[in-house]
Amino acid sequence: MLVWWETLPDSARRQWTLDPFVSVGPLRFGMSPEEVTGALRECATGVRQYTRPVLAEGRYGSVRGDCREFGLMLFYGPGGGLQGISVDALKGPQVAAAGRGLVGRAPSGLEQWMINRSERRKPDLELIYLEPGLLGSRTLGVVIALQRTGDRLLSRPVFLPSEAMDDPYFFLPAEAWPTR
Repeated sequence: MLVWWETLPDSARRQWTLDPFVSVGPLRFGMSPEEVTGALRECATGVRQYTRPVLAEGRYGSVRGDCREFGLMLFYGPGGGLQGISVDALKGPQVAAAGRGLVGRAPSGLEQWMINRSERRKPDLELIYLEPGLLGSRTLGVVIALQRTGDRLLSRPVFLPSEAMDDPYFFLPAEAWPTR
């Protein structure tokens, strides 16, 4: 039987930590596709990465990479450096920020956590809302996109470098934002 919406439990996922604007697990912003593949090969054998050019909101030169074994969609800028990491909600690694898992979660629970977290900071400087209602954190460098699993939606975070937080939609190509 084919199972379209199977979601891995946290215990079956790789466990990664977010260092905002620096790294997501073994991946550092600015890495080349070859460096990313090498870093992932240190975590698992048989890692393959697929890359292809994309049109990024009128800008040529961006590259999208997929590492299906890790449930990752990777975006490289015109200079070749890693500038965006999208983690699959169903099978991607669990990425923790401030002790909280961000992948494969109910969006409402993550939204409340981010709102509560922002109250200890300046909420108007901490939170960003993007259409269609996606929430982001300027200090964590993440936008919580959504991914369907059956009749539910789960969090599919997109991690970004600091220079992207003023306008994440412009920074990455449209395919990074499937709910847009």
